[in-house]
Amino acid sequence: MNFDMFMAGRISFGAGVSATVGEKAKALGASKVMLVTDETMVSIGTAERITSYLEEAGLSVETFSQVEPEPSVETVDLAADRLKATGCDLVVGLGGGSSMDVAKAVSVLATNEGSAGAYQGLGLVEKPGIPKITIPTTAGTGSEVTFTAVLIRKSDGVKGGINSDYLYPDCSLLDPELTLSMPKKVTTETGMDALAHALEAYTSRQASPFSDTMAEAAIARIGRYLRVAALNGNDIEARSEMMLAALFGGVALANAGVTACHSMAYPLGAVFGVGHGLSNALLLPYVVRFNAMAAPEKFARAAELLGGTNYSEGLFDRAVDCADRLDELVHDLDLPTNLRELEVGIAPENFEDMAKRAMAVARPMENNPRDITLEQVISIYEEAF
Repeated sequence: MNFDMFMAGRISFGAGVSATVGEKAKALGASKVMLVTDETMVSIGTAERITSYLEEAGLSVETFSQVEPEPSVETVDLAADRLKATGCDLVVGLGGGSSMDVAKAVSVLATNEGSAGAYQGLGLVEKPGIPKITIPTTAGTGSEVTFTAVLIRKSDGVKGGINSDYLYPDCSLLDPELTLSMPKKVTTETGMDALAHALEAYTSRQASPFSDTMAEAAIARIGRYLRVAALNGNDIEARSEMMLAALFGGVALANAGVTACHSMAYPLGAVFGVGHGLSNALLLPYVVRFNAMAAPEKFARAAELLGGTNYSEGLFDRAVDCADRLDELVHDLDLPTNLRELEVGIAPENFEDMAKRAMAVARPMENNPRDITLEQVISIYEEAF
């Protein structure tokens, strides 16, 4: 058995820990900080709150709040240009995965020439970036502990990640209090994204005992607490456990990768503008049914962690039960159960192009526990329709 373990830098977890961002930034040598966030964080006052913590520590702050839900290469380039023009020497990413991904990408563009699009791929970033701190306000993407920044190129609609160890944050502040403002829709979609990360990493061909430990911890927490967080958003215990689940899922995916569900979700976001978490939530039960018999012990265990009780059934029946548990969760969260319900114009004639785009996201397809062909991807889209 051989495997490597990768972890991000310092992780601080707990209610109110975001108030330490100023001292953490100063410890990293900062004098002027770029805060990368979105308009929602500005409108609800969270950006101002984080800015005040930085300013109280004697730091000046430049705010970039133009991050969109599906962030683009062009947005990263714009933010990087502003960072260079203003002389910022540290980046803070505040918000969901989009803001954190943009912040991570901006940090490396500070020292690497050209557009962010030139670095989409694996190992293309040549130099370390400037220091970066991530502060998630959702419990889903795990971007605070991963080496990836996923971006869309507006020029051709292709969605792809910058993947480099240089993207690991130097410090991540996980404050469950910041997730109390999440509406139900964001809670459910980001929570399902965290579940997809954990379950796909758990069943990936690159899984290890280390990533399995992280993935199981995430799956169990999501099975227990996602419904509570969605239906009672002020439950700080549920919010804390979901933030832990997202953290553990992020560590798992950083070490084992994701599988076919993520590849298949990319065209929904890149072509039709469907949110990443929602895309994963919809497709995950269908992909799990396809994969279940290729890794029956893993999927049977996942079903148990999600609350399954079919202990008297055979191994393969218990593996398929994982998909049933996912169906039940999606239903309880009032999320769409098929592609038609999205009402974004997806039609059967789109499936071949969608499948080709999905197959081009090669690493997750290679990680998939079951060999998968273009025709089978089309078939899964048809079933999900």
